This record gives sequence, structure tokens and C-alpha cells, in this order.
Amino acid sequence: MKVIVVGCGKIGKAILESMEDERHDIVAIDNDPKVIEYVTNTYDVMAICGNATSTEMLNVAGVANTDLFIAVTQSDEVNMLSCFLAKRLGAKYTVARIRETEYNDDGLQILTRELDLSMALNPELLTAEALYDLLKLPSAVNVDNFAGKMVQLLEIVVQEKSPLVNKTLQDIRKKSPVQFVACVVQRGNEVYIPTGTFELKLDDKVAIMLKRSDSFKFVKSVGLAQKMGRDVIIMGGSTIACYLAKLLTLNGLNAKIIEVSAEKCEKIAEILPASTTVIHGDASSQDLLWEEGIKSADAFVALTGNDEQNILMSFYCMSEHVPKVISKVSHQETSSLAAKLGLYSTVCPQKYVANRLTRYARALNNSLQSKVETMYSLMDGKAEALEFAVLSDCTIVKTPLKNLNLKPNFIIAGIIRGKETIIPTGDDYIDVDDRVIVIAADSHLYDLSDITK
Repeated sequence: MKVIVVGCGKIGKAILESMEDERHDIVAIDNDPKVIEYVTNTYDVMAICGNATSTEMLNVAGVANTDLFIAVTQSDEVNMLSCFLAKRLGAKYTVARIRETEYNDDGLQILTRELDLSMALNPELLTAEALYDLLKLPSAVNVDNFAGKMVQLLEIVVQEKSPLVNKTLQDIRKKSPVQFVACVVQRGNEVYIPTGTFELKLDDKVAIMLKRSDSFKFVKSVGLAQKMGRDVIIMGGSTIACYLAKLLTLNGLNAKIIEVSAEKCEKIAEILPASTTVIHGDASSQDLLWEEGIKSADAFVALTGNDEQNILMSFYCMSEHVPKVISKVSHQETSSLAAKLGLYSTVCPQKYVANRLTRYARALNNSLQSKVETMYSLMDGKAEALEFAVLSDCTIVKTPLKNLNLKPNFIIAGIIRGKETIIPTGDDYIDVDDRVIVIAADSHLYDLSDITK
């Protein structure tokens, strides 16, 4: 496909990297010459310096023959206008980053319809929703949802003194009162599709697929249950922090935002529910954190724009035995480094955007057999979890899974049939109109039929 990406900041660069890996024909547009120079030297894309709200510039970029036009500049208005123009000039599908909170209520649906957008993308809201899932299930270091949140994929790290150390998956299955599939394990730089005899070791990261309603039962049964984060301290009054605080407050939890800017504190207090506490102060001050109750907090979430500050204060809160500590980072490499030092729960807005757009691009390339509904990158990008809708011409329907000759590094982790969620065994099968969740290790998967030899 031909893809145009407007705006090459952190989000834009993550999209370029993901799309380049998918082997699309990519044009990048940014109005900063230094950014364009970096993009040209780093990615295998055509890069143009200019204003994406100029029809002349869009024509130079070849917008008339573009399959997917993505605008992710810092300005919502520029993103919306450039998508509007691109659509009128011939782009088939348009995606705009719209991040401001005032746009993301009922007005967002109106804007999407009136501007003829294919999708409105909000990295900050995606990140806040991921944070909320982590706070609800603090035993996990990552939580991904499938099939309208009917199914969850939990990534769990085997830490020191964990009841999972030196246990085989068969041992764990005997303890669990619910069905689950251990889909993939990361050990160092290697990933494995495990069998029942696979023995978990210290620092392994294991992905568990199960019904969402069974998630807490599972972690409790294997001795990993943690108290849900009801009292949450948030460092930094970013847009993500506002979305997260709103989610927490609306669900009966307590959110406290600490922000160093008095002006920003006033703005936050105006847009958030009255029950949200907003503190003017520097959350990097240990004395202030003590005053605001860090010792009794259930969770600490660092959401400033400074990765180093986020990570440093996260380690401090870990030393104070805060049960759940999460840090926002701007790069996947930073997340991997933090994990090696013991900070396992990090969120990266760029990752959520890249996942969403990679899935969307694959869905536009649908075959006759299946359609990509959901996609997540797992295990530091070394594996993927994909949800497919099974179409009428799929060649592997009605065949018991034990009779499918699966390629190495693929596993069928879940089947959703109507309102029924199936954690599959060898006797189960795939049918037309099912949604099927597949884990792919060390490979990209574009169609459900590609899992068999």
C-alpha cells in the first residue's frame, strides 16, 4: 500500500518504523528540515519538507494515489484539515490524531463524520485506558483486550519469590480453577511457544490468554493476586493524566494529580470531576510525596514528559513499597532497559498507536479468508497477538485443532463464537463468523490461513 504520514515527532517516527517493517510504500511529511533530514537518514521512506495543509504539497506527495493518509502532528486542527484535503484529493482512507479532551466526547463523532475520517486516533486516551487496565489487575505488567473485552491477554513476569518459579505450565494448570492458554514466553532475547512441560524460570515473561471474567480468579489461584489500585497518585498533569484520572474517578476510585505548573493545575481542576484531587507541587520531591500519602497509596503512575524523571521517581516509589508502580516512557528501548532494572510496568503511547495503525493497514489488505480485527505487539516486539474474523472462504474451518498442521511459532489461543468464549483444546474447531485469536512468535501474520503448512 501507499501510505503518507504527516508529522514526524515521536508518534510519527513510531508509525514510520512500524509501516516500514510492513513493507509499505511510505511518504513522510514534516515542516522541520532537521526532522526531515533525520527521517531520510533513518528510514527507507521518501521524506518531504513542507506544510501538509497545502494542496500543492499534498499533490507533490502523490496524495491522489494514496491508500492510507495519517496525520499525527501536534496540532489537532492541522491533522483534521490535512485529512479533509487529502480525502478530497483522492486518498482512500484518512486517519487523524485528535488528542485534546474537548474534542473527545460527542463532538468527536460529529467531527469524524463531517470530515469523512476513516478513524480518529487518540494516543493519550489509548494510553490512559491501558493504564486503567493495569491498575485494575496489578499482578500483570501488560493487559491487552480482545473481542470487545471478552478475552484478555495478561503478560506476567516471574519475579523473585514468585510462586511460578520453577513451575511447569502443567503444574500451574492443575492449580487454576479456570481455563487458560500460556501462549508465549520470553526468556532474555528469545521467545518460545511453550508446551505443557515448559518450566518457568526467574525473569521469564509469560503471556496468558483467558476469559476476562476469569482474570482475577487465575492470578489469585496461582498466588499472584494483588489489591486493586484504589488510591492512585499521578505524577504530572499531562493529557494522559487527565484521561486516567477521569476513568478512575468515574469508576469510584481515588485519583490525585501532582503538577508543578500552577496554571496547568487550574486548567485540570476545571475539566476533571470535583472528586479528583489536584495538588500544585513538584512530585519529584520526596517530602511532598510523603505529605501526600505515598506510603499508603495503592499505586503511583509517573506521566511527565521526562522519561528519566518518570523512571527515577518510579524506582523511589518501588523502594517505598508502593504496590503498583507504572512509568510512561517514550521509546520501547527505554522500556526494555527499565525492565532489566526491575521496573516491569511501563506504557509507551507510540506503541499503542503503532499497534492500532498496523492492524488497520493489515485489515485494508484483507484476503477472502479472514479479516484482522485486533493486533497487539508482545514481548518487546518479538511476538504478535492477532484477532481474526473468519470469512466464508476460510479453508481451515470445521477441522479439529489437533488435526491442523500448524507452522512452528503459531498458536491458536482463543475462539469467540457469538457470545461464547472458548479457550481451545485440540477437540475444538474454527467456524465461519468466529473470531480467532492467534499468537505469532518471531513472524508477521497477515491471514489466518497462513498458520498452517
